[in-house]
Formats: sequence, structure tokens, C-alpha cells
Amino acid sequence: MRSIFLCGVAVAMIQSGSAHAEALSDTAKKGEAAGDAQEIIVTGNQYSGTKTETPLIETPQPITVVPAEQYLEQGAISVSDTVKYTAGVLTNAYGRDTRVDSFTVRGINALQFRDGMRDIFSSYASITADPYNFERVEVVRGPASVLFGQGSIGGLVNLVSKTPTFTTGGEMRAVYGSYDRKEVMGDVNVALSNSLAVRLVGRARNADTYIAHVPDDRYFIAPSLRWQPTPDTDLVLTGLYQDDKTGSTSQFLPIVGTLRPNGDNPRLDPFLSLAKPGFDRYDGTSKQGMGSVTHRFGDLVKLSLKARYIRADVDYFSRYPNSYSNPANPYLDPARRRIGVISSGSIASTDVFSTDNNLLFSFNTGGAIEHRLLVGLDYSWNKVTKRQGRGSDIVDIYDIDYDSLSEPVVSATPTVDSQKQLGIYVQDQIRFFDRISVVLGGRRDRVTSNTGRVDKATTFRAGIIGEIGAGISPFFSYTESFLPVAGSDQNGRAYIPQTGRQFEAGVKWQADPDTLVTVTAFHIKERNRLIYGPGGTTFQSGELTTKGVELEARRILPENFELLVNYGYNDLSLGDTPNLTVLPRHVASVWATKTFGAPNEQQLKLGVGGVYTGKRLSIGNIDDPATNITTPDYFTVDALAEVTWNQWRLAVNATNLLDHRYFASCLARGDCFVGAPRNVMATLGYRF
Repeated sequence: MRSIFLCGVAVAMIQSGSAHAEALSDTAKKGEAAGDAQEIIVTGNQYSGTKTETPLIETPQPITVVPAEQYLEQGAISVSDTVKYTAGVLTNAYGRDTRVDSFTVRGINALQFRDGMRDIFSSYASITADPYNFERVEVVRGPASVLFGQGSIGGLVNLVSKTPTFTTGGEMRAVYGSYDRKEVMGDVNVALSNSLAVRLVGRARNADTYIAHVPDDRYFIAPSLRWQPTPDTDLVLTGLYQDDKTGSTSQFLPIVGTLRPNGDNPRLDPFLSLAKPGFDRYDGTSKQGMGSVTHRFGDLVKLSLKARYIRADVDYFSRYPNSYSNPANPYLDPARRRIGVISSGSIASTDVFSTDNNLLFSFNTGGAIEHRLLVGLDYSWNKVTKRQGRGSDIVDIYDIDYDSLSEPVVSATPTVDSQKQLGIYVQDQIRFFDRISVVLGGRRDRVTSNTGRVDKATTFRAGIIGEIGAGISPFFSYTESFLPVAGSDQNGRAYIPQTGRQFEAGVKWQADPDTLVTVTAFHIKERNRLIYGPGGTTFQSGELTTKGVELEARRILPENFELLVNYGYNDLSLGDTPNLTVLPRHVASVWATKTFGAPNEQQLKLGVGGVYTGKRLSIGNIDDPATNITTPDYFTVDALAEVTWNQWRLAVNATNLLDHRYFASCLARGDCFVGAPRNVMATLGYRF
């Protein structure tokens, strides 16, 4: 109820604000590519929803574009953090995780893409992306398989890399923060001529975390080049080298002793570390190279070609308590102190090649009917090679002797999983009388794996949106998804693809260029979701049904006051699926900033936001409610104070400002994950 009340108050504030138009709306109406952050968030020129330059108000699907300026102001230190103020999205569902970024969209794990091509293919065989390397993050809610092939039915998150522009400039930043966080970062763009530009983005960080013996060290460098030999041709080359030295901030602590009491023993420190100093680690490197070419043949045809290669190498050694053999009492002695600890080690490498190529035809059929016909072919190949090992110990969890912990021996024999996907897609965007937009699309995929399995699928999408006056545009859509699932269960049975379909209806309201409100209701049916059971077992679900409602509202009010409001409601029908963890029914957020002072003078910006996450249910045994675990709801507050003068900027960010202690998730299989405590960072920046 708190979240509903919060959203109601904020929407009332949005509707009561007066409008003030800006000139940027004129360029947005023409569908030009948006390089300005405000253009992106207000008018919505983007690519992920349609792979064309289509304003949000003409797209029959809810899409959120989060510019880098916004998520850095909100204190984002990971890609997961960048979208936590987005409707229908739950991030850091298992607390902050230095190993992986994770997003749950509409109750379903979302895939991560980079520049329109899938970025991650296997857990714990790659390192996390750096948010400073991107100019914006796009969230597509609902299936997008027609354009992107393998895709979650809940949605996807697309990271858009920084690339050169033809204006020389840049910035340098120095940061100091909680847990002895020290870092420097820079972004420098140089226009060598009117047709050639280069850019270099980088970061170097040395930091600890709130978990002992787990560092958070990183350095990356990302060079890029843009060449426009003619006004109609654009060539972009990007590279990346990144090196991380960290560990696991997810400690898998037992429910008994954290969420629930453990006899006469005290509660365990929720930030207890089981990492063995000098051994447990999550260290990796990532090397990437990408090239893209676009060429316009007059005003009617546009060719787009792009390809990327990724190589990642990761050493992952960790340990966690064995809470799974007996979740009700995992302790092995009458005093309830001694517990089994599982150690695991893996040395993994990932190779990924992706390419996406399409032709866009623009033409009219009649004086008032415009078409954008997109025809494309994409291909991806990925291979994951792992050598693994496991071990076990018994420890007194209240007094751990770290020196006595054993170290797992990694096998000399690797396991290899590989997969190839070829897809052909077509999409027609039809615009009637510059008021009604219809999107029709279809795709055919063929996926082969090294096991010899071949999966084929045809997916469709259809949607309509139209302006009925006063900036109000109702929409309706039908979309499908197809996601091959690599690997096999404990019985050697290969997983079959996850599929889904969604019906969605909603309305978008853009009364002026400074306002965009989206309200939508959806109904999802999915099959073959991968479920992780106790003791490392896995299986796939039957049909699951999710229904929900989302609200997303953004308003720029007079006197430099900006307001962002989000709310999502999800209701998952469990069917007869055990070991299923459900997205909170209610997730809501509000973010507001106020700027004092005139442009080009000294300015003070203050910001404050809050995220409410409802209680979360984890099902153990459908027939035994006593095995279910409910994670309590929680509310966290973030804040910003920023002073700018001339070319300088000094900012202080705080996430979880009130240092609320909470569990992000507790699972029926027996373990709990703590939410991140307060984090404060001071940033000094200089722009030139």
C-alpha cells in the first residue's frame, strides 16, 4: 500500500505541473538520432524497440532510455544499478553481486545486450560491464525475439557504448568513497577533422567492499574511431580491454541464523565472509572488438552492418555454507554452530562472435501511408570452456578458522558448450496519416549446439499505437519469445528452449516535450523456465502465467525541478512448480532533482530518491506451505548533492543513505542474501 500511495502522490504532482516547451522537440519529430541526453529521455529517439529511429510515442511497447548522466547522478556503481529506477524492473535481487549483473523484468530474468547484440552467454564465465563506458542504457519490456533472436519474454537490457562525435572535449574524474574506494576515470573525444574522430574512455579503481577479503579492483580502456568519408557513410570501430580483480559479495548465508533464529546462538553477521584470503577470488579479463558500417542510398534505403568478437577469461574460486541438505537445520552439532562448507573452483573462457545486418526501405503506399520495412539477418556463435573442481569442509561458522579451509583441485579436463544461431527477420512499420503506427514483424531462427541438438522457431510481433488528441496515444501489442537454453540437467537431459507469448495494452501521454507517462497492463504465458532446486538440481517449469500493471512517468517542472516515478505490479500463477522464487508483487520508485542557479553560472543540484521492494515469496514444496520462505519488504533511499562552477563539478552520492539493513532475497532452498549497506562517494570532475 505504501508504494501505491507514493505513486499516487507523485502522479498528482506530475499532472499539476505547468508545461514549458523546448526547441529539442522539433528535431525529435523528424526522427533524428539522439545524441543529447535530454532528447533521449523526453522525446525517446532510440533503437532497441524497433532497430529504427522511432520516437517512443510512436512505439507500441514500453521502452525506457536511461542516459548516463541520470544513472551516475543516482550513484550507480554497476550496470545493475543503472536501471533500478525503471518500472517493472528488479535489480540486485540477490544483493550487490561483484561477479555478475542481473535484471528481472516482469518477473523473468532479462538478457543483457551491448549495442544491439547479446553480451552474456554463460554465468561466471565473463566479467561485469562498466557503466562509465556507456552513453545510455535501454530497457525493452516484453519480448523482443523478432528483432534480437534469443530473448527473454520479460524483456532485455541494451547497453549503448560511447562512440566518437565531431566535437572535441572530454572530462576527468577522481572519486573517493566508502570501503576505501579510490578511482580515476576519463572520457576524451577528439575531432581530427570534419570526417574523422577518436574517443578514449577509461577507469582505474582500487577498492574494498563491505565483505572482508573481497576487493573491487578494475581498470579498463575503451578506444573508438569514427570515420564519415561521405555524408551518407558512417564507419565506427570500438575496442575494449578490461581487467577485474574481485570476489563474491554473495555469501549464501543460511536462513537459520540470519532471517530465522538459531537456538540460543546470536544472529550471524549478515556481512560475514567465508572467503579464504589469498585464494577465493573472481578475477577476469575481457577483450572486445566491434565494427559497424551504415550507408544511406539516398532517402529510401539504409544499409547497416555490424559485428563483434568477445574473449573473456575468468578464474572463480569461492565457498558457501551447505544450507541445502537440510534447510530447516543445516547445523551438524547439538550446539548448532558447525556447518558444512562447499568450496568450488572454475577456470573458464568464453568466445563470442556476433553479427547483425539489415536493410531499411522507406517508401509510401498512397499519400498518407508511410512504410519503414526492415529486413535483416543475424548470426552468433559462442563457446564456453570450463575446468572445475569442488571440495568441502566443516567449520564453526561463529568462529571460522580460515587457515584450515581446504582448496578445491580444478580438473585438468575441460567441459565445452557451444552454440550457433542464425536468424532472418522482417519488420514493417506503417504510419497512417502521421497519427497511427502499426508494427508487424516475423522471424525464423535455427540454433545448433555442440551436443548435436537443433532447435528451430518462428516468432511474431504485432502492435498498434495512435494519437487520439491531447498527446494521448493508446497502444496494443502481441509479442513472442524464443530462448535456447544451453546445457542439461542432472540426468543428462538437454534443456529445451524457453518460449513465451504476451498480450499488452496501455496508453502513452506526452502533453509536451517535457512529459512522458506510460501506463500498461500485460499478460504473459511462458514455458520451460529453468528452475534451480536443492542440492544443485535443475529442471524446467511447465506453463507459468504472469499478469501485471506498470506506470512510468517523467516530468520536467518549472524552476529546474525534475521528477521520475515508477511502479510495477506483478502476479505470477505458480501452477505446480516447486522451488520457484517470485518477483515482489509491488516495486515502486521515485527520483527527484532540483537545480538552483542559472545556466553557465555556479549551480547547486540536490537529488533524492527511494525504491520500495515488496515482500518476496520463495516456494519450497507446493504441497507443504511450511517450506515456503518470505523475504520481508524493504525501502532504501538515495541522495545527491552537486555543485558545478565553470568547468568544475563536485558531487557527493549516497546509496542506501539511511543504512537500512535488509535481506534482498531468502530462498526456500536454505540461503539468504544481504542487501548492500550505505555507500557514499565524493567525485571531483573537470570538463574541457
